Amino acid sequence: MLIPRGYREEELVSNRASLLLYGGTEEERRAWAQEAAHHFEQEGALIEVRQASELAEALRRPKGVVLIADVSKLGLEAQGTILRCLQTQEERPKLVLGMTGSAESALERGALREDLHYRLHQAQVDLSAPGLREQLKKRWAVLAEQRAAKEAAEREQAERERQEALVRKPGTVTRLTPQQRKVPQAKAAPRKASRR
Repeated sequence: MLIPRGYREEELVSNRASLLLYGGTEEERRAWAQEAAHHFEQEGALIEVRQASELAEALRRPKGVVLIADVSKLGLEAQGTILRCLQTQEERPKLVLGMTGSAESALERGALREDLHYRLHQAQVDLSAPGLREQLKKRWAVLAEQRAAKEAAEREQAERERQEALVRKPGTVTRLTPQQRKVPQAKAAPRKASRR
């Protein structure tokens, strides 16, 4: 759970550092990235990159969070593009580079660039670390409750605004109070007395 030479997992989920996230399932890696994106939701929605062709556009974002579900599947050339972004791009999104298995095994297979791994050596999270999975599940349950409450409040606010707009809409029928109903009466013409 603790990374002795770098950031703790709790810090990485909420700070701007880009990181290497491995172990666990792809869904768990995505949930972790969604939690990180929650901390930066004012910067836009989480972007997920699955193919090298999607990478350049995602890296051009000045802020937000970008999840690369399995960085080893993008290839070494795309990983070089990621490394250049980390080294040279002053304004960049928080990159969450996911992968199955451990970073060491990916290095041994040649599926992960050594220079990229070195660049992120202080920012790595192993989701299969003892106790971490349970801790994350609790945190994600609380986050899901907060999201549901926020969405419910937003729906209620939108409905209130919709109702208020209907009341103000020109041409809508509104109930008038007795004071509003008074219409100035026209003077009646004098009647001629009729004789029988």
